[in-house]
Amino acid sequence: MYPEHLTKPCEQELTNNGFKALKSAAVVTDELNKKGTTLLVINSVCGCAAANARPGALASVQHNKHPENLVTVFAGVDSEAVAKAREFTFPYPPSSPSIGLFKDGKLVHFLERSNIEGNSAQAIAKNLIAAYEEFC
Repeated sequence: MYPEHLTKPCEQELTNNGFKALKSAAVVTDELNKKGTTLLVINSVCGCAAANARPGALASVQHNKHPENLVTVFAGVDSEAVAKAREFTFPYPPSSPSIGLFKDGKLVHFLERSNIEGNSAQAIAKNLIAAYEEFC
């Protein structure tokens, strides 16, 4: 478990911009099974989350077409919620950060850490926007 003074600003970067922090398995299940589109950010304290994943996700939802629901869980903090979220992102192996787009409860697009690390926030946003154009 990471100390809250390190993780809270990372979480607030998303929650201050419209993302809902999911703290339990039951809430994850409810949110990811919603009708419509949902963007899930599996957050992390690592550098690629700070430089690429969070800024990319935030930039992507500024697009005129974007998911209706924005949610996040925090790896190393919200263990139960993250474990449940990772059930929804199967068959992809656990990775953080990662970003998933769901439509009517089904995973339709996923960025693993390997798709995030080494890519710019702009490239991540562009990737997500292309998915929004297709699925939202």
